Amino acid sequence: MKIAILSRNAQLYSTRRLVEAAKARGHDVRVLDVLRCYMNITSMRSQIHYRGEPLEEFDAVIPRIGASVTFYGTAVLRQFEMMGVFPLNESVAITRSRDKLRSLQLLSRKGIGLPVTGFANKPDDIQDVIKMVGGAPLVIKLLEGTQGIGVVLAETQKAAESVLEAFMGLHVNILVQEYIKEAGGADLRCFVIGDKVVATMKRQGKEGEFRSNLHRGGTATLVRITPEERSTALRAAQTMGLNVSGVDLLRSNHGPVVMEVNSSPGLEGIEAATGKDVASLIIEYAEKNAALGKTRTRGKG
Repeated sequence: MKIAILSRNAQLYSTRRLVEAAKARGHDVRVLDVLRCYMNITSMRSQIHYRGEPLEEFDAVIPRIGASVTFYGTAVLRQFEMMGVFPLNESVAITRSRDKLRSLQLLSRKGIGLPVTGFANKPDDIQDVIKMVGGAPLVIKLLEGTQGIGVVLAETQKAAESVLEAFMGLHVNILVQEYIKEAGGADLRCFVIGDKVVATMKRQGKEGEFRSNLHRGGTATLVRITPEERSTALRAAQTMGLNVSGVDLLRSNHGPVVMEVNSSPGLEGIEAATGKDVASLIIEYAEKNAALGKTRTRGKG
């Protein structure tokens, strides 16, 4: 099988592991910088060119598209789809999951556990939004933030009002969410492939840090999850329509709540914490489903 991996950097751990796993299973694999791909869009013969040459005859494409290049990256992926190449995750599912507000609305519609979340546009509504999510302490998030950047814990009413006024003054889109204190600065990353949670780790933020992201100094350990947590992770991935995803959960007093569904989850932390060869499981999934010539778009909206 001939596999394309869309990645800005061939030396990233996740990209290297996918290349290793694909080659170990006898596949021909090529890493493509998604921003160097350019397209000929025509009804007669759609093409993608890369460094002056047309790209043809790939059986599967694995998108590792960073948040900062979502628009262009999903456009390239969509072109592969139009050419009949099997996408590990479809462009529409990636776009759906990257829109934090839209994804929360879709998860809410399916009755999946979420932290109480508010969204507003005008400073005049700040006090009511704070009250609506249960008051301080609360978490304020930039919709465009990634890896914990643009996430603020406001511990008092006054602090929350000040932060919200500042963000609104910058004309950025923000979410206001209840603070799940009982989570203790930890979350669960459930790695979903197809209809299975294949690996799970607990990420613990460093002392004094409420964000558990490994990029912010958090640590990862192997953890066992409950049937309810497993079901929640699977339903969240299915709602987004993602075949491969990292679902981030918090353990709250009223059950597991979904914080985010990541369409391009990293492999380094999960493989180190669990000892599982997740990269090979991804390639195995691509093998089986590319042979069918289609993917499953399970999410809607």
